[in-house]
Amino acid sequence: MARLKEKYLALKPQLQEQLEIKNAMQIPALEKITIAVGTGFAMKDNKLIQSIQDTISAIAGQHAAVVISNKSVAGFKVREGMPVGVRVTLRGAKMYEFLDRLLAVALPRVKDFRGVDRNGFDGRGNYNFGLTEQLIFPEVDYDSIMQIHGMNITVVTTANSDKEGYALLEAMGMPFTKERNNG
Repeated sequence: MARLKEKYLALKPQLQEQLEIKNAMQIPALEKITIAVGTGFAMKDNKLIQSIQDTISAIAGQHAAVVISNKSVAGFKVREGMPVGVRVTLRGAKMYEFLDRLLAVALPRVKDFRGVDRNGFDGRGNYNFGLTEQLIFPEVDYDSIMQIHGMNITVVTTANSDKEGYALLEAMGMPFTKERNNG
């Protein structure tokens, strides 16, 4: 069993008490993690799209899919059928392993890291944040990178509110920024 899942199972009673939840089935849990990269800068370069797909697959430990445009948008010079992104959705053991590697290895490697923004919640307990480069992951081979790109990571939870989602992620070790005193 993944290290982070064991930590979550140990934290469930504490979360239930902290959030004053009567039914144990209502304790917030992780549902899935989605990693996405917009490749607007590489729409016409198939080798670069393939490189991004390989990088995201290595980071996630699961094959990433290329997202294809459904319709043409003249303002963005996008034609129907063009590749516009790379995405992978993680669930179960791979989700816990990825989050563990993100929290324990990748985020501490970010230069001048002060924590992830606590304003990334969507109102339903799900959390979004972005990373500016893929090189913080040890799985990425620096010499095989064609272009540095960022990624958006979405952590979907079963929480009903941002308060519950925040409590879950903070208990699991998500390094949120410290609140500043405006005084």
